[in-house]
Amino acid sequence: MPDAITQELPGRSGPPGAPARKAGHALRWTALAGSSVALAALLEWLGLPAARLFGPLLAGVVMTAAGARLRVAPAAFLVSQGLIGCMIARMLPSWFYGTVAGRWPVFAAGAASVIAASVALGWWLTRRRVLPGTTALWGLSPGAATAMIVMAEAYGGDAALVAFMQYLRVVVVAAVAAVVARVWGVGEHHAHLATGWFPPVAWLPLLGTLALAVLGPLAAHRLRIRAGAFLLPLFAGMYLGHQGWLRLELPPWLLMLAYAVIGWRIGFRFTRPLLAHAARALPRLLACTLALVGVCGALAALLVAATGIDPLSAYLAMSPGGADTVAIIAASSHVDVPFVMAMQMLRFMTVLLLGPPLARFLAGRARGPAALP
Repeated sequence: MPDAITQELPGRSGPPGAPARKAGHALRWTALAGSSVALAALLEWLGLPAARLFGPLLAGVVMTAAGARLRVAPAAFLVSQGLIGCMIARMLPSWFYGTVAGRWPVFAAGAASVIAASVALGWWLTRRRVLPGTTALWGLSPGAATAMIVMAEAYGGDAALVAFMQYLRVVVVAAVAAVVARVWGVGEHHAHLATGWFPPVAWLPLLGTLALAVLGPLAAHRLRIRAGAFLLPLFAGMYLGHQGWLRLELPPWLLMLAYAVIGWRIGFRFTRPLLAHAARALPRLLACTLALVGVCGALAALLVAATGIDPLSAYLAMSPGGADTVAIIAASSHVDVPFVMAMQMLRFMTVLLLGPPLARFLAGRARGPAALP
């Protein structure tokens, strides 16, 4: 596995044992890749949507918990996000903007309701001292995970537990969404698209797609646009595609590689020290996460009643966070993709702007004696 895509964590010693360490490093990545493919194939055989994401994710969790010190290179993760952005851009029709503009009260209310529910639940759990200090308030924020982890400790929260809650929420939300998608069925059209690893490829459009997936994240990094690695290729791909200037080409093997990188990135977060630190509080952490998912499920039911949209589209639209994982699940399910992604994008950008200041404001008024983990 090339170093540009994968990296081993710091801590390797000098030259004397370098060949053996390199062999061990390659062996670990080989085991990870093999187990990822096997788990993805098993989950796909069981009919689970987004199996090609969950296979690598589960393999990453197992390898990290077993002590393998691996990580995905940041550049590979950003390019993978760019590819997922291109995938969604290809799926969104030209009337996407008109749909959003014509139903903006629904999107605004949906995004605001998930943020309000997350903040209210986090505030209540903080007041009840379910977790130490303000940990619940930061941990239940639907997005902006890095900012929440950084600020948690300064406001009486446990930064490690906040990190675990953020990563756990991504996994739980994605797993529940995949199960809901399985219950409601996978559309035949999307199921057909998911088959066949090496179909004929239009190489010129593929090169253009790869250029967009690389240059978009690079521009986002230069301009310091948060989440731009996903958003810039998405919006640029939509514009270029609808103008007829670029046909997005994404063969299944390329998307599988992007899914694997994103899945590994999430799985590698569950390190031994983090798992050990969270072990005693795990029932409460899981209960908090499931409570948030349940509240968002109730909001999805209200959305179905108010708009008549199908239940699966409503649930994916209201899922709290993990826009890239929700996008992957939506791509393999029979849902209203424009509606789902419009709701996810609107809430995501709102959280990036308002989430940290709002949580900081509430945390300053919720400080008190910390509960024991």
